[in-house]
Amino acid sequence: MTDVDPQISTTATPEGSDTDLRGAVLVAAIPGQSPRVMLEGAHFARLMQAPLVIVHVDVTRFVTYEDPDGYVHSSPVDINVASGAAELTAVRLAAHTTLDPKGIAWELRQLVGDPAIALKNLAQQLDAKLLVVGTRDRGIGESIREFFTGSVAARLAHRQHRPILVVPLGTVAADDEDLWPQD
Repeated sequence: MTDVDPQISTTATPEGSDTDLRGAVLVAAIPGQSPRVMLEGAHFARLMQAPLVIVHVDVTRFVTYEDPDGYVHSSPVDINVASGAAELTAVRLAAHTTLDPKGIAWELRQLVGDPAIALKNLAQQLDAKLLVVGTRDRGIGESIREFFTGSVAARLAHRQHRPILVVPLGTVAADDEDLWPQD
């Protein structure tokens, strides 16, 4: 196996115009996520004969304004902006490792801000056919975050009209298990 430079892709489609990506299947990706999410997205992209776009949302940055030509200006929430670049590199490497050996063409996009709103806007811009998201671990920290902000999948379901595929990850909760423990 050869080393893959995460900055260069051999089978990923080159960043082109959004016209080339109309009707795409969008896969929301985060570092350390199960490869199953990308593979499910690739499966549905093939079935729908649609381009596959892997999307990472940098939540450490927010949109400050958007030019009339669509260029988005962003600012960091924190002075350390390296974390967003490192996460994008990790997602790119995961896509290379998961999709390239299977000969699956893909494009990577990085967005900034709230994941649900950023994904909704890109889906609208590309007239996406499907959004694919994974679930997160059910730890107490994740439960608290989800209590206050809601899951990305639920927020997407209420903010746009496209179908959403939620790929379950991790251990499955028992029917009688409390998903949001109080202690």
